Amino acid sequence: MASPAQTIADTSSSQESKIDLSEQGKTTFASNTPAQQLEAQQEVGVGGVGRTHRKLKNRHIAMIGFGSGIGTGLFVGTGSALANAGPLGLLLAYSITGGILWCVMQCIGEMATLIPTAGTFPHFATRFISPSVGFSLALSYFYCYAISVASELSAAAVLVSFWAPDLSPAVTISVGLVALIALNFVGVNWYGESEVIFSSIKILLFVGLIILGIVLDLGGGPDHKRLGFHYWKVDGPFQEFLAFWSAFINAGYTYIGIECVAIAAGEASQPSKQIPRAVKRVVWRILICYIGAVLVIGVLVSANDPDLVTGTGNANSSPFVIAIRRAGIPALPSIINAAVLTSAWSAGNSYLYVASRTLLAMSLDKQAPEIFSRVNKHGVPIYAVGFSSLFGFLAYLSLGSGGAGLAFTWLLNLSTIAGLIAWGTLCFAFIRFHRACKVQGVDRNTLPFKSNFQPYTAWFGFISTVVIIIFSGWSVFLDGQWDTSSFFASYIGIPIFVVPIIAWAIIKKTPFHRASAMDLWSGRLSPEDEVPEPKPTTRIGKFFDYLA
Repeated sequence: MASPAQTIADTSSSQESKIDLSEQGKTTFASNTPAQQLEAQQEVGVGGVGRTHRKLKNRHIAMIGFGSGIGTGLFVGTGSALANAGPLGLLLAYSITGGILWCVMQCIGEMATLIPTAGTFPHFATRFISPSVGFSLALSYFYCYAISVASELSAAAVLVSFWAPDLSPAVTISVGLVALIALNFVGVNWYGESEVIFSSIKILLFVGLIILGIVLDLGGGPDHKRLGFHYWKVDGPFQEFLAFWSAFINAGYTYIGIECVAIAAGEASQPSKQIPRAVKRVVWRILICYIGAVLVIGVLVSANDPDLVTGTGNANSSPFVIAIRRAGIPALPSIINAAVLTSAWSAGNSYLYVASRTLLAMSLDKQAPEIFSRVNKHGVPIYAVGFSSLFGFLAYLSLGSGGAGLAFTWLLNLSTIAGLIAWGTLCFAFIRFHRACKVQGVDRNTLPFKSNFQPYTAWFGFISTVVIIIFSGWSVFLDGQWDTSSFFASYIGIPIFVVPIIAWAIIKKTPFHRASAMDLWSGRLSPEDEVPEPKPTTRIGKFFDYLA
């Protein structure tokens, strides 16, 4: 049988006929075990397949898909965005950003289902654009999520201050950090089970808050005050039109993390079915959890409400809590704060998982030391988890004032911009993948999952993310508002992404891949490698199976 390298060369030289990728792959890539796949991929210079265990079941993938990325940004951070942009500006920003995310998910869903690799995203840039771009994306994606671990730990400390203002935040940060590290050092199935619990709490909280918001808006609260769109009329739909752009950054920070479900492809038991189902249902998560939430926020709270910008960072700054207090319901704020606290820990848990798997992917692609690809008997990349955990200690920066506090703010801005850059790069990786399929005569109708409206979906996602990044620091260019620190915080992420691409390309002499030479074959699973789950028989099992 021909080697994978020879097969790829033969395929690229014959473009007259359409190729059934699913059938060709069975005869072309005969190595079925993870170890054999890794050996075959290294022969053609492609990494991405590790020895992690495929233990994430349907319910795990379902709840990771629903809950990943839902942290304090949506519950609390929307308050400042409403104050800056107004109710219509907030709604438009979240709707447009949600549309961009849908495009991103379509792109990565098709690639991750076909090639369910460990770490996933940077590997696609390495394979379909250039190893230099893959290296820079891996760095960006890694520090985006590693830093976000510290962000959520810091947020958790602030949330605890809602009940115990005299308790040192360092105590909460320390307890939370130990818990996150412990969850990520055990088998991935335990991580999946923890996300089932945390995400269930988030879903119940969201559904409850949206229903309560509708009831309050229609006058069903203790004060029986019917609001309708009163604040839209009194305050106006926009605060400042230009401030509309600031809401995009908030929306980006809130949405970043939903794509984590595709990262789990490398450890999913049946990725050819689980990942497409999760990607298809992301539209409902966007509509209900995010757009539905900001619509309710916009009708319940005035954009001029001073409590939105108090800077407490806990439930006192949440527009949901402000609305509930205004309606005269005293007990709910503490309940909401507790639920938001679990969301912060859950988001931190997901971010540490993503950071460690990204580092694992870098190691497999020979872009990081080999030690980070080593796993223990449970399939956990312990060295990658350990190194990623170190970034959680950055949360202690938030305890300081002056330079330390400013440094932490910079890290948060870097994290958001890095996430948006990752979205744009992944869309561009799909554009190149789409081109390779066309040039090599691969019929995308034969793929395990074919995304919608391509390549226009990918182009829209790519261009839109670039525009948002360019306008991320719009405010510093207005008359009298120049601030050097804010300028660098908004735009330093761009050279941080570009410089490693140039450096890696020069040092390693890595060219950009031609569409005719791209590897569309290695790293795919045969049906025998997947672990189908038996049909659930209990009601709760059927519920999670439906969500998946």
